[in-house]
Amino acid sequence: MLSYRHAFHAGNHADVLKHVVLLELLAYFNRKDKPWYYIDTHGGGGCYALMSAQAEKNAEFTDGIGRLWAREDLPEPVAAYVAAVRQFNPQGRLLFYPGSPALAMTAARSQDRLRLFELHPADFESLQRTFAAESMRVQVSRSDGFAALKSLLPPPSRRALALIDPPYELKEDYRRAVEVLRDAMRRFPTGTYALWYPMLSRGEARALPGRLAELGAQSWLDVRLAVRSPPRDGFGMFGSGLYIVNPPWVLPARLEAMMPWLVERLALDEGAGFDLEHHIE
Repeated sequence: MLSYRHAFHAGNHADVLKHVVLLELLAYFNRKDKPWYYIDTHGGGGCYALMSAQAEKNAEFTDGIGRLWAREDLPEPVAAYVAAVRQFNPQGRLLFYPGSPALAMTAARSQDRLRLFELHPADFESLQRTFAAESMRVQVSRSDGFAALKSLLPPPSRRALALIDPPYELKEDYRRAVEVLRDAMRRFPTGTYALWYPMLSRGEARALPGRLAELGAQSWLDVRLAVRSPPRDGFGMFGSGLYIVNPPWVLPARLEAMMPWLVERLALDEGAGFDLEHHIE
């Protein structure tokens, strides 16, 4: 099944959390000159037009990046994120939203490399077009990122960030996400892995954080942002989380300082809030 299209959700609250943290991770990698690999198991379409029929259908970006776009009181990590999005909107109007690979490219240096995977034919073509001028640094493959990740670990530079970001449209995605992360930790124990997950009422989603904790990572961080109360009818995403293996030691403090501000700005009702757990050795 390939029905999921991220264009319907580009720039929403889940993207805000995911991309603020993504840029924090890559900024930490850039403290050293040694090259890094960025691996995206589900690369999506690359960049999304927010005035398209898909993006405007639910206009989820208005309660995500749209709430941050014109603010002047942004905490440092959020300011860096908004500045990166502005690179795709040089006229100053919020017309385009970059996906994870495009944002990662804003942090990439000449020595860094991106390896991107996408199965959906239309999104794959869009992803190819996005990086057509960067073929020396970026490889885009139409293949199953879950299966492909193992072939890239460990990378030649021994420095890598892998974003595992499936759509979770199938129950199977929950199981595979855990299995792929377990295998990656075995193949390349010192790699950094960021697994995004939705906060939903369905049983698979509720059980996922516990299953990730059972992987036994020595250093990990789990951050969750809820923008509203769980829906009474049980349908719909009310927040999202990122589980990170081998996070930078500075990340917990930076998130602790940022998350209360982000909750206040993105809240849709009184059920909004955040959780942050971590253990870093």
